[in-house]
Amino acid sequence: MIRIRRIFSSFRQEGTIAQVQDLFLANFSGAAEVADQIPQRLDDPLSAGYRTVLLVAERPTGKVVGFALLLHFTDAHFAFLDFMAVAGGLRGGGVGGALYEAVREFCRGVGCHGLYLEALPDNPLPGMDEATLAENRKRLRFYERYSVLPVVGTAYETPIGEGPAPMLLFDGLGRTSPLRRKEAQAAVRLILSRKYAAITDRKYIRLVVESFTDDPVRLRPPRYIKRTAQKDGVATGRLAKPFALFITREHIIHHVHDTGYVERPTRVNALAEAVQGLELFQEQPIRHYGDQFITAVHDAEFLAYLKKVCKGLPPNKAVYPYVFPVRRPERRPRELAVRAGYYCIDTFTPLTRNAFDAARKAVDAALSGADAILKGAPVAYVLCRPPGHHAEHRLFGGFCYMNNSAIAANRLSAMGRTAVLDIDFHHGNGTQDIFYRRGDVLTVSIHGHPNHAYPYFSGFADETGEGEGKGANLNLPLPENTGGRDYLAALDEALRRIGRFAPQFLVVSLGFDTMAGDPTGSFRLSARALEEIGRKLASLRRPLLLVQEGGYSIANLKRGAKALFRGVASRIR
Repeated sequence: MIRIRRIFSSFRQEGTIAQVQDLFLANFSGAAEVADQIPQRLDDPLSAGYRTVLLVAERPTGKVVGFALLLHFTDAHFAFLDFMAVAGGLRGGGVGGALYEAVREFCRGVGCHGLYLEALPDNPLPGMDEATLAENRKRLRFYERYSVLPVVGTAYETPIGEGPAPMLLFDGLGRTSPLRRKEAQAAVRLILSRKYAAITDRKYIRLVVESFTDDPVRLRPPRYIKRTAQKDGVATGRLAKPFALFITREHIIHHVHDTGYVERPTRVNALAEAVQGLELFQEQPIRHYGDQFITAVHDAEFLAYLKKVCKGLPPNKAVYPYVFPVRRPERRPRELAVRAGYYCIDTFTPLTRNAFDAARKAVDAALSGADAILKGAPVAYVLCRPPGHHAEHRLFGGFCYMNNSAIAANRLSAMGRTAVLDIDFHHGNGTQDIFYRRGDVLTVSIHGHPNHAYPYFSGFADETGEGEGKGANLNLPLPENTGGRDYLAALDEALRRIGRFAPQFLVVSLGFDTMAGDPTGSFRLSARALEEIGRKLASLRRPLLLVQEGGYSIANLKRGAKALFRGVASRIR
């Protein structure tokens, strides 16, 4: 079984990239400098005026058996296939076809109008031996299967140095309209001036570009494959979806039927429907993790209490805190139901028989998302409930029992600098409390001002951290009726602070209760603003772990999720 996926950066992909480089040198020994530059080109993908895209075909063991290196000219909506190779002994086994189909799928997915590539001539030339000629013809035959044909009647094949110049091939990616002259000229000008900048000059580029006189551009008739046998359409399903998705199906057991309880199961269904329709996400299984990941951020006695009281409740009984022994914290009430107020910050977060199990599964989902990031996923979305960002070191509340985002961030922080950005309408008092005295995790929150928004007692601008964490907490409280322009200005400030911290990972506590019409928030963000938020988050070029928090309007959840992840994809894909 072969999986084809995109490698977005060199981070934690050193082994895979090393295998690609070995395979590259085995097939293109004369271009060793390109192999050496692959990590740099992935980490700084737009430096040359195009985006470098690496697709790898690998076995379940992680062994790389093929790769394709593309140049995506994002400003002109086309791509150039620079190199593609399959491991020796696999040619003819379908890997090359699957890899090229993944290339085509990628190009169509990012809106390319066409794909260009080069191949050496398949006509006998002076000095060309029979083996080389046979290999060139085999390559042209392979591409003809996909209706990829050489461009003819131009000066593209004018040699620059010694040896034959390659032919330019065009793949229309299944489109029915012909290749127009102006489109081809624009593409060729960019290929020659950017890819071949070191060996071309203005005179040569003008010669080649002006030689495109046919409109539409002429393509050579097929030589090897009958038109009826060619694959004109672009197949899908060859390329693994770029974003990881984790959904806690067990969340349904946590269903509080009380009137006005807005944190209900249908929220997850609405969000899942929205994001799965984007064709960006590959749902992945959720692993189970030990309690040590939870007690690394939560008090062990607090965790034990949650488990004990929930497991001991009858199926239809809910315990709402109503006594809060804050004046004598050393005197915990003996009765478990009464003790709820010792660990809770409000009166509307009930303990039920299933609350602990649902919260525990949400933690597993968040940790699974963190591990997906560590394995190289550029984006992982944890679609879980109950939410978590109001859960403090030893307190629960705000519909939250365990802090999913903080637990995942703590896991990532062991591997590199980590920042948490909370963009839920309500301040993430729990996340702030957990990391307030730590300097290795930056916490930033944009939220409704605590003078008018829950939790009312935290989230003020002067809360900046203590001890080693001094300066590692930033709150950006905003007034009621904040709209898109002011919110995005605050987001820019938050991202500048995160940029100075230079984290390797960014955890986003994601709430859609910032949108206009949410029953718990007073901001007025539109779907357009959510899309711009997604673009800005992705522009940091850090692995993104997004953990679901609030958002209680079903219509907003659907519109907001689609818009935000479209924005993320526009900067990452």
